[in-house]
Amino acid sequence: MGVLILASLLLALPPATHAQRGGRGGAAASARQAAAIDMTGYWVSVVTEDWKFRMVTPRKGVFETLTLNAEGRKVGDGWDPARDEASGEACRSYGAANIMRLPGRLHITWQDDQTLRIDTDAGMQTRLFRFGASQPPAGEPTWQGHSVAEWEYGPGGARGGGQARAGSLKVVTTNLRPGYVRKNGAPYSNKTVVTEYFDLNTMPNGDQWLTVTTKVEDPVYFSRPYITTSDFKKLPDGSGWNPTPCMAN
Repeated sequence: MGVLILASLLLALPPATHAQRGGRGGAAASARQAAAIDMTGYWVSVVTEDWKFRMVTPRKGVFETLTLNAEGRKVGDGWDPARDEASGEACRSYGAANIMRLPGRLHITWQDDQTLRIDTDAGMQTRLFRFGASQPPAGEPTWQGHSVAEWEYGPGGARGGGQARAGSLKVVTTNLRPGYVRKNGAPYSNKTVVTEYFDLNTMPNGDQWLTVTTKVEDPVYFSRPYITTSDFKKLPDGSGWNPTPCMAN
């Protein structure tokens, strides 16, 4: 009798309880639904790190703070912006390894539930961060390459100061067209891997800041990984959006 009563109670429980918690039998949440942080909106770069190399194009051969090896310096010393313009290579410094270092604005949206999109007004570039297993598309490498994204969750939140959300975004980019990691011709090759961490912080006054920590690894032109941190402040709207084409110098 007791067994029958227990069985009746179990049958009376809501059948979808476990599925609602993301267990077996429930549909997996999309990347958009599972977002650890909300990066959508307009952002403007606040240039602090390496200001003199980012706000003004350095002279040829100025590779201070970079991790170029001898071959990288040799190639960089041959920089010719006029040649780049003439050959349709004016966007070489606007690739994924450097685009977040350029002064300008970002517009971040969801292209679909599994793809986060970043548009830049500097160089009018578009980056697509794809969640889940993804293979590079057929065809030649591109300036923005192929980016695979995943949310990282942690009890302590993200890097940096202020009140942080409990997680961050990790993005790994490959399949890159060769470009420049600085506008004065410091090169990176098609073997480059770019790993980025996007962290969101809300300050006591309500301002939101997006910090992008970037690691550029290139076995061809770098002696060791090149690591930078770039900051962006959230804007109320897109009124300052100013699309400009790539410039070689």
